[in-house]
Order: sequence, then structure tokens, then C-alpha cells
Amino acid sequence: MKKILILCLAAVVMTGCKTGKGVLSTYKKENVVTEQDLNTDSVFGDDLTAMALGGDAEGLGGLKWRELFTDPVLQALIERVLAQNTDIVNADFQLQEVEHALKAAKLAFAPSISLNLNGASTRPWDPYNRNTYNNTLTYGIAMTLGWQNVNFLALRNAKKGAEISRQQMQYAKQAIQAQLVANTATMYYTLAELDEQIELMNQTRDNWAEYLRMEKLLMDAGQSNTAVVSSIEATYWSICQSIVTLKDNVKIVENSLTALMSERPQKISRTALDSFRAPKVIATGLPINVLRRRPDVNVSEMKLAKSFYDVNQARAAFFPSLTLTATGQFTNNTGAGVVNPGIMIGQAVAGLAQPIFANGQLRAQLRISKEEFNIAKNNFVSCMINAGNEVNTAMVKVRSAEEMRELIDNQVNALETSYDANRKLYANSSANYLNVITAHNNLLNARMTQISNRMEAISATVELYQALGGGAE
Repeated sequence: MKKILILCLAAVVMTGCKTGKGVLSTYKKENVVTEQDLNTDSVFGDDLTAMALGGDAEGLGGLKWRELFTDPVLQALIERVLAQNTDIVNADFQLQEVEHALKAAKLAFAPSISLNLNGASTRPWDPYNRNTYNNTLTYGIAMTLGWQNVNFLALRNAKKGAEISRQQMQYAKQAIQAQLVANTATMYYTLAELDEQIELMNQTRDNWAEYLRMEKLLMDAGQSNTAVVSSIEATYWSICQSIVTLKDNVKIVENSLTALMSERPQKISRTALDSFRAPKVIATGLPINVLRRRPDVNVSEMKLAKSFYDVNQARAAFFPSLTLTATGQFTNNTGAGVVNPGIMIGQAVAGLAQPIFANGQLRAQLRISKEEFNIAKNNFVSCMINAGNEVNTAMVKVRSAEEMRELIDNQVNALETSYDANRKLYANSSANYLNVITAHNNLLNARMTQISNRMEAISATVELYQALGGGAE
């Protein structure tokens, strides 16, 4: 018997030591994900050459959204969205849920306390009524304090996991906020872009209406024909259709923006597209730590940390669980003949349960937790690389928009000169009015491209700002 007991104790020690290594370890990113895991010194690529704009891209990500979007009308819209959007409101509720879960995980270390009241009334009964018996009343009050099958190592890792879940939910809320800020700003300036496009299309429509009028006069004078007039008229009606489409797009974007605010469809006030003043940006190779501002990267890391503690918790299941109970009870019996019936009863029980064989479930759960950890690690590395690619892409767009802006401005200046020259030639009766119309249409088309370029620059700046983790306050 003694030998069997010794063998059992040895099995307990060997089981815990073999499977419980690192059960008290704490998550540290540098010990889990290394530069070798990322397979590169930087996830941003090799083409982040300096952009001749001045400033600091890392500093751009550190700006608050009110510092980037200085338009007071836009600021008021963003504040309404952040206060009323359903997703952000639900994120607050979910954050409260994980707060409650964390409190419960912390209280799991405390012993349970219970109070039990009991009573009984006993009276013998004689069917022949030969004797008379007195009632016997018994009652007791018991209080129990203790831990029942508690594995403190598992509780420790569960509490760590709950703390990680809270941080993860905070980052998830920041991701929602950053996305809402970016979407609101993009739709706001899209409306401003559509306003300018509609204005230009109205000028184009009026231009073709005048061209159509002049061509009809020429046809009446025998200097034109129906084919030319019909072709010009078809172009005129096509432009009118485009104006209707643009106005419909305004309504659609306004409806989308009011939906973000959880409000009914309404007209959105806005300023001109030129009201946006982008901060200066430069990229000379950014440190990878700049991505730590990104909420999605932080959420991915929190999932990795949570899986880390899930592994520790699975290891802790191999360690013994403790049962420690202390009970105090007052009991009394009011039966006849009892001189001093009230007594106190105390009891203390301690137990230690060590799992030896649980049908392979503990080892299977440990292996599953390790595989989930590997998946979370790969997802985190992939998230970092994708984040770097997004920064790279956004910077390319900003640079391209800046380079195109100068070229388009030069084109517009040249077409303005051409238009003025054709008007003067027509005034001197040395040119056909068709040349004036053509020059004007070319100028309007170039200005339309100019508007699109300004919107692309704004969108690229917002995209870069979000890619660098900005807007998540």
C-alpha cells in the first residue's frame, strides 16, 4: 500500500512538471513574435522614397482627427456620428460586458460564502391514542466559507485572459471609431466634389445649348445640316442626363451619411472642396512600431496574447485543484427535558485533487490551445504585413496625386489660354464659333479632372492617416 501511495505521488509530480512548464509566464510580444517571424526588417517595402512635401508621416498618424479635419462643419458631423452611430454605441455596451467579465474573473480568487437555514418539527403519532407526545422543534443556522475544486493557476490565467479581452474590446472600439471618422470625412468631401462637378456640368450644358442654338441658325442659313444638329442635340441631352445622375448621387451620399448618424435622410451642409488643408507628409522608411497605433494591429495582438494565456490555462489543468471548506453552525433542540439545547458546531475540510488520467481530454485541449496559438501568431504577422502594405499603397497614392496635381494645373492653364485666344479670334470674326465651343469644352473637362484629382488627394491623405493609426483616440 505504501509503495502504491508513493507511486501515485510521483505521478502527480511528474504530470504537473511535464505539462505545466511556463504556466506562470507573462505575455511579451518580443518573446513571441520576432523580426525573423516577419521575415523582413521592415514591412513597408523598398519604394518608400522621400516625398518632397515636408513633414513627418509618423507624426500624421499621431494627429487627432480634429487637427486633421479643421472644417467646423465636418467636425460637427463627425461628433454626431461618434455620438449616435449604432456600431459605436454597441461597442460601448460590449466594452461594459468585458468589464463585468473581468470583475468576475478577479472575484474568482475569493472564497465562496453561503448561509443555510434549516428547521424541523417532529411529533410521534399513536393511532390508538394511548399516549400523548410533545412536539420536538429543531433548527440550525450554518455558514460555509471556502473554495471548491479551485485551480489557482487556471484562475490566474483566466484573469489575464479577461484583461486581454478588455484591451481587445477597447482597440476594437477604436477601430470602429477610426473607420467612422474616415468614412464621414470621405463622404463629406465627396459631396463637395459632386457640388463642383454639378456646377461644371451645368456650364457644359449651357455651353452645348449655345452651340446647338448657333448650329440651328447655321442650318436655317443653309450652312449646316440635320445630321450635325442632331448629333449636337444628342450630346446636349447626354449632358443633361449626367447632371441628373450627379444630383441623384448627392442624395445617395447624403442618405449614407445620415445613416452613419442613425438619423433620417436630410440635406447635409458642407463647404467647398478647397476648404481641406492637408498636412505635409514625408516617408523616408518608417519604423515598424508606427503600426502599433493601428487598432486592427492591436486587436490582432490581443488575440495572440489571449491565445497565449489559453495555452497556460490548458497547462494549469494538469495541476491539482484545491478544496478548502470551513463551516460554522449553531443548532438548537427545544424538546422537553433539554436543559441547555443550544450548541455551536465547527467543521474544516481540506482536499487536493490531482488529475491523473481524464480520457486524454486534458492533453487534447493543450494541443488544441497550442494550435490556436500558432494560428493567432500567423494572423498577427499577416496583419502587420498587410498594414505595412496599406501604408505603402496610401503613400503611393498621396505622392501620385501630388505629382498629377501639378501636371493637371499646367493643362488647365494652357486650356484657359486657348479658350481666351479663341474667344478673341471669334470676336474679330477670324475664327469659327465651333473652335470657341471646343476650347471651352476641353477646359471644362480639364477642370473636371482637376476636381477629381483634388478629391483623390484628400482620399489618399485620409487613407494614409487611417493606415498610420490616426483617428483612433
